[in-house]
Amino acid sequence: MQVNQKALDKIRQRFNTLSDELTQHEGGDGIAGLAKEYSKLKPIVDRIESYEQIVREIEETESLLEDAELKSLAEQELLVLRQRLSEEETALNLELLPKDNEDRRSVIIEIRAGTGGEEAALFAGDLFGLYERYAALRGWKFEILNSSPTGLGGFREVTAAIKGKSAYSRLKFESGVHRVQRVPKTESSGRIHTSAATVAVLPEPDSVDIELSPNDLRIDTMRASGAGGQHVNKTDSAVRITHLPTGIVATSSQKSQHANRTIAMQVLRARLYDLERSRTDSERAASRRSQVGTGDRSERVRTYNYPQGRVTDHRIGLTLYKLDFVFEGHLDELVDALTTHENTEKLANISE
Repeated sequence: MQVNQKALDKIRQRFNTLSDELTQHEGGDGIAGLAKEYSKLKPIVDRIESYEQIVREIEETESLLEDAELKSLAEQELLVLRQRLSEEETALNLELLPKDNEDRRSVIIEIRAGTGGEEAALFAGDLFGLYERYAALRGWKFEILNSSPTGLGGFREVTAAIKGKSAYSRLKFESGVHRVQRVPKTESSGRIHTSAATVAVLPEPDSVDIELSPNDLRIDTMRASGAGGQHVNKTDSAVRITHLPTGIVATSSQKSQHANRTIAMQVLRARLYDLERSRTDSERAASRRSQVGTGDRSERVRTYNYPQGRVTDHRIGLTLYKLDFVFEGHLDELVDALTTHENTEKLANISE
């Protein structure tokens, strides 16, 4: 795959300009921005230099083909160099791909039980535990924002904030319908059932990304409901915020009404931001060819089969016989495969 030489020249020219400006800069507010851009371009420029070094080595080696004594050795060396060049071209093209600006963000993840009754709620709880463990393995902060637990330990729905660098880049492929095939705890006959839960991963916006007018909001307080027992809320502390122009609703039912307002606003901003992004994506429908799946929450993305101990991702046809390992929070093999597939599709689109 050929590399866009004009793009390489443009990057190097910008890098050299930044280098000169940083050398001459005497400090001030602007230097942090220059240094940040310089640091971002440095690894790309290093890879460009590595790529061009291989090109020069190939040219030098090709000149030896006219020497009868060195021809055989040169041909062997060229095989190695051309393979290295192909690898460098792929890596460089990946660096040049447009980056998703959302990848750097933290996320809000929402999990809802689907078809399957109490078993679906238990499965929603299993997925919740999976993402909580994955966040712990990556050193991210995991915080429950709102939940509707069931008596058997599952969730009708649960919302959590996952804060960490580039959390969205690792979790964005989780959105969609997840299915489980197993014998439910509530099943006495031993029959295998299929249940489902829906996962939505929303990039958490900065406060400046979404402007909310107080006139567009209706804020209601209500009594929180729980699964029963001593923790049932006895005061009207739960908060529900409705965004009137869109009808989008966010609720929180923790013990503190003040905290609930903050949490509900946080979730509402994320949902509104996601809505705006979805509209933009629809306007760029052609770009969806380079995405893994459509991002549609009704799309079946993965099946977890307990009797066979397998996990299958339907978007890329990948099956792993590591069910227990995955539910311990080890999602990276799936995430890496999905990322590689998406990048391969993007590179194919460029070559077209």
